[in-house]
Amino acid sequence: MAGGPLAGLRIVEFAGIGPGPFCGMMLADHGAEVIRVDRAVGGRGGSQPVATGDVLARGRKSIALNLKTAEGVALARKLCASADGIIEGFRPGVMERLGLGPDVLLQDYPRLVYGRMTGWGQTGPYAPYAGHDINYIALAGALAHYGRAGGKPTPPINMVGDFGGGGMMLAFGMVSALLNVARGGEGQVIDAAMTDGTAVLMAMIHGMKNMGVWSEDLGANMLDTGAHFYDTYETRDGKFVSIGSIEPQFYAELRRLLGLEDDRDFDAQHDRAKWGMLKDKLAALFRTRTRDEWDALLEHTDVCYAPVLTMSEAANHPHNLARETFVEVGGDVQPAPAPRYSVTAPDKPQSAPMPGDDSDAILAALGIDANEIAALRQAGTVT
Repeated sequence: MAGGPLAGLRIVEFAGIGPGPFCGMMLADHGAEVIRVDRAVGGRGGSQPVATGDVLARGRKSIALNLKTAEGVALARKLCASADGIIEGFRPGVMERLGLGPDVLLQDYPRLVYGRMTGWGQTGPYAPYAGHDINYIALAGALAHYGRAGGKPTPPINMVGDFGGGGMMLAFGMVSALLNVARGGEGQVIDAAMTDGTAVLMAMIHGMKNMGVWSEDLGANMLDTGAHFYDTYETRDGKFVSIGSIEPQFYAELRRLLGLEDDRDFDAQHDRAKWGMLKDKLAALFRTRTRDEWDALLEHTDVCYAPVLTMSEAANHPHNLARETFVEVGGDVQPAPAPRYSVTAPDKPQSAPMPGDDSDAILAALGIDANEIAALRQAGTVT
């Protein structure tokens, strides 16, 4: 039995990209047995470009099935009936056309939690159409607020729609619904839309707007690079540092350590009319020293400071090393599972499987004998 608070749960994941696999990774990281259904097309290896270093695909078992055949669909139904939950990330209607929609699978097993991950959701005018993270966070009212004054909205990679508003929301929904089943409830369908999830992530900003303390102008607010005390600054060696000295005591510490206590311009911390001028002053000051020199002065203080690190640098920073924030899996550096548990600590993640690596073992566990498995392979139903 794997370690982690979700040990004993079985999840079937129909292979996809991005947020669906992220949800599967989260569930696997915390102890669930996650079986990925890959496509059995063109022999062993299927059609998914999975590599053992693919972080999102770690911790899985893999069975490769040809879902264009009745036999392949029947095997998928049998597998899903053995599971506590499934996750899929296809456009609305795809699973129904395969014969694997929620009406079918919940009839097979009424306690099944059926998780659906899409950008626009299962319903609504946009639902049938393609999109990506940039589009989902645009429609949800988030993208308009990422960027600097005088610039254009800038997507924060694909962290917000795909992973924060998508995969993480689906993982939360899966665990919530599975808990409901464990308490005697019935199975159900989870409609996780990245537009909905992104809107939820904007909850605090909506609250600030409702209270009249958030402007919809780009880069004009305390948290969106408008303020001089909440921004990144370039250092003499072309690197960057981050400052988040919001509270008055932290702002006072920033002024003390930077030698700005006697500069009266900095007295009116929240005078927005002065933010631009004060930012110019700080920018000039931070360019006088290297990032390492600023680390020596400002790390381990209450300034609310950190160097801006690349992924490679972050893996070797003393704080992250002390907490083992990153682990090595199959020779690759990856983020460690989070959060941490005092009792049910999860096992170290295992490398991603190649499609079909576990087909025989999974089929055997379903009661299919070796001769049947050989026949299924010969027919191309399984690879």
